[in-house]
Amino acid sequence: MAGLFEKQAATYAEARPQYPKEWFAKLASLTARHELAWDAGTGNGQAAVSVAEHYEQVIATDVSEAQLKHAIPHPKVRYVHTPLSTPEPDLVSILGGEGSVDLVTVAQAVHWFDLPSFYSIVHRVLRKPGGVIAVWGYNYSMSPLEDVMKRLFETTKAYWDPRAWYAFNRYRTLPFPFKSIGLGSEGAPMELEMEQDLSFDAFLGMLKSWSAVTTAKERGVDLLSEGVVKELETAWGGPSLVRRVTYKAFMLAGTPKMEV
Repeated sequence: MAGLFEKQAATYAEARPQYPKEWFAKLASLTARHELAWDAGTGNGQAAVSVAEHYEQVIATDVSEAQLKHAIPHPKVRYVHTPLSTPEPDLVSILGGEGSVDLVTVAQAVHWFDLPSFYSIVHRVLRKPGGVIAVWGYNYSMSPLEDVMKRLFETTKAYWDPRAWYAFNRYRTLPFPFKSIGLGSEGAPMELEMEQDLSFDAFLGMLKSWSAVTTAKERGVDLLSEGVVKELETAWGGPSLVRRVTYKAFMLAGTPKMEV
């Protein structure tokens, strides 16, 4: 996963949409305590700093050093580089030990994880009872630009890592072995929306942050050629227009299944 986002880390930090504050307030209302949260695959920390509004401390981890260099500073967030080679016991220790975490969040990243390994760690560190895990994402069906985004997406299909299809399928096929708490369940994610005001430059920056665009360029294919950008600009309504776009998002949240 780290290699997919190393080269465009700065673009990623600037271009990705902000998650609604009410999501974090709702998740916080569902945990028994509010001492420690873990934001896994934190990237630039945009979810971690919102989680920190509700918890005493947030440990935000990522396998990418480049992403963490662009992370948003916050007095209650501790960023930790956790390479893929980090042993499970070491990661559990970093997170405070068994049963120490009140909330685990993963924003637009869980589909890249080694899921059995990640879920094993989650079960070890989540507080029982009372701990909650929430994973969410969004895909690139953006109202009112569905048609142009569909055409662009067709050109990118050959360059996505296969794991990205969990997100394109809106997490409907994502394994999620946790007890539902009313915010989606395995096979039936909760449908959400995110609104954002975007300039054309910001919209283009978001497209440049796609891992498929970087992968294609490394293979000698420019998916955002001058002609494509001109077509996008026309569909957008001109380079100076600021549009309000709506991302289609989805969430799965749950709590550990108690052993009988």
